[in-house]
Amino acid sequence: MSTASVPSTSLAPQTHRRRPAGEVVLGVDTHRDAHVAAVLSVTGAVLATDEFPATAAGYRNLLKWAGKSGVVRRAGVEGTGSYGASLSRYLLAQGVDVLDGNRMDRADRRRRGKSDPLDAQNAARAVLSGRACARAKTGDGPVQIARMYKLTKVSAVKARTQAINQLKAVLITADPTLREELAGLGNTELFRTCAGFADLSSLKEVGEESVLQATRTTLGLLAYRIGQLSEQIREVDARLARLVESHAPQLLEVVGIGPDTAVALLIAAGDNPERLHSEASFAALCGVSPVVRSSGRRQFRRLNRGGDRQANAALHRIVFTRLRVDPRTQNYYERRLKEGKTRREIIRCLKRYAAREVFHLIGQPQPEPRS
Repeated sequence: MSTASVPSTSLAPQTHRRRPAGEVVLGVDTHRDAHVAAVLSVTGAVLATDEFPATAAGYRNLLKWAGKSGVVRRAGVEGTGSYGASLSRYLLAQGVDVLDGNRMDRADRRRRGKSDPLDAQNAARAVLSGRACARAKTGDGPVQIARMYKLTKVSAVKARTQAINQLKAVLITADPTLREELAGLGNTELFRTCAGFADLSSLKEVGEESVLQATRTTLGLLAYRIGQLSEQIREVDARLARLVESHAPQLLEVVGIGPDTAVALLIAAGDNPERLHSEASFAALCGVSPVVRSSGRRQFRRLNRGGDRQANAALHRIVFTRLRVDPRTQNYYERRLKEGKTRREIIRCLKRYAAREVFHLIGQPQPEPRS
């Protein structure tokens, strides 16, 4: 009889799997190849910790494993916009409310140390305490498509700028005859002329090639690269414009908003703008909400230097466009100047108003497609 009691005691550490199906909170520390997950009770007790591969099967096993401890309705995931993006999309599709887990603060890290299980537990505790309040983007609709195209455009613009700078640097040290041939040409004509130099079929052996020939070939190859990148940028711009016109045409009707500005604001809001509870949260996301910095009798608000800087730049473009062409904005600016506000304070107020307007436009239902 004594031997029969041994198996029952060996199962004691796993009794958490037979808990009543109450709510538990999932926390995940994400990495490129594997994710470390922790399950906490609503009182903060650690129920289980494990590691799973960052694959489709790994995501399924992770959620199934967490469900053995209770009902998973909320999850804190670190890096929902990078390593945790795919996991966040999967959890959202399964009905789990995903929040961007705050990283462990420095004081806590010095006190408790640093490890993946601790980071996973901290992500879950951030959800329990309410510190993690930013809901993850679904990343499964037209806004995510626009984000992909935007990444392509940004890299193409940077590469084209680099090629243009290199072409002009080569011209500075080129043979005087070649410089005189190309002098006085505008950029468009200069690139077109240099592109005609890139005739690789006529190259001789490297040992017999002159410096002038190498210079002309280099200019031709750089100009050809510039032309290719310019074509890519035009194609991506056209795709982005079509996306905005079909997904959020109401933005293009606002003074100061073009396709590029609209894309930046849509990317900030995501495919699920309902995750933003108010226009104040959208303003904070864009970095245009004033930050209180008061002490004693001194009441002061400073500029918010956080948030999505691309969305902040988009709102900046809206404001300065309106200051040039919109009489209502111009009148507001003059009135606030007379009240003693500085130019910087007025611009900050205008960006805040623009964020409010954009938030309500983004929250409008999408138009029905025409048959």
